[in-house]
Amino acid sequence: MEDITVVLNGFKRPEYLEEQVKSLLNQTVKPKEIWLWVNKDTDHTFPDEVEGVDVIVKSSRNFKYHARFSLGLLAKTNFVAFFDDDTIPGEKWFENCLNISKKHNNNCILGGVGIVFTNSESYDNHVRYGWPTPSNEEVEVDFVGHAWFMHRQILTALWLESPISLANGEDMQLSYLAKKYYKTPTICPPHPNEDKSLWSSLKPWEYGANAKASSWGSVVPGHVFSAERNYIMKTCLNRGWELINSK
Repeated sequence: MEDITVVLNGFKRPEYLEEQVKSLLNQTVKPKEIWLWVNKDTDHTFPDEVEGVDVIVKSSRNFKYHARFSLGLLAKTNFVAFFDDDTIPGEKWFENCLNISKKHNNNCILGGVGIVFTNSESYDNHVRYGWPTPSNEEVEVDFVGHAWFMHRQILTALWLESPISLANGEDMQLSYLAKKYYKTPTICPPHPNEDKSLWSSLKPWEYGANAKASSWGSVVPGHVFSAERNYIMKTCLNRGWELINSK
């Protein structure tokens, strides 16, 4: 079955939620349910009911990025999809993901922005695929971000080892552990220039390139974000993460 549960992350951009939900309901392959995890953030208020959203979970604590993936384990659908709060997918994004997933016997992690490390010396040494580098072909990558799509069973990989950090790096940890234990590749589906209905995100620069993004601080030398990401990457490597460029 091609049934999908979507888990949205509510944190700093409630102004985009209505548009995001609308884009999900307009998918050519419609999700069975849409859930919303709201992390505690005193600067923003999310309503108790949102049209089109089936489940809203509000946390009295900010459980950062891992919380949404934990919630996904409760889904009863075969597939789960996750989106950052600045990500508005094209109407064929799920169709795109399902087509690629079938090619890999549904044993793959798919995502909106794929990262390939050019070497293992630093997190900053990488190239990006997906909407940053449009392509008509799928690309195997080291990990993905912004949007995720996978068979629900793959999510269990994230807890097969003690988390390196619960404050950051769930994207790297998921791909590292799924590859190590399930031989699951991480893939960035096609993002063709001529058909943005297949894209994971239609307004990435307009909605995501500002100080609300957790990664925004990485442009500042010595910022804690870069240091955290570098530490998590190195720890994954020490635990056996095989990067694309190490083949």
